[in-house]
Amino acid sequence: MFWEAIGAVVLGYALSWAAAHRLAHRLPSRRAVFGAGVLGSLFGALITHAALGPGHALGTLLGAVAVAAVVLSLLLRPTRRLRRSAATQT
Repeated sequence: MFWEAIGAVVLGYALSWAAAHRLAHRLPSRRAVFGAGVLGSLFGALITHAALGPGHALGTLLGAVAVAAVVLSLLLRPTRRLRRSAATQT
């Protein structure tokens, strides 16, 4: 479990770096992004490890990346203001 946790932290950090690098204009501060990515991946590793059991390191890491991606997606802000539809403008 120790190496799965270390791997989850590394993958969460890498995913956070990629998100902060590509989507910096749509995300809050880098500290929040890196914290959410790392903590999300640790939580995902914990949940996946509890569901799969020991001996499924690859599955645990995939679950960690999936949960970290979901947590990071919750931080995204819209790019612009939404427009009203033509039916509601009259």
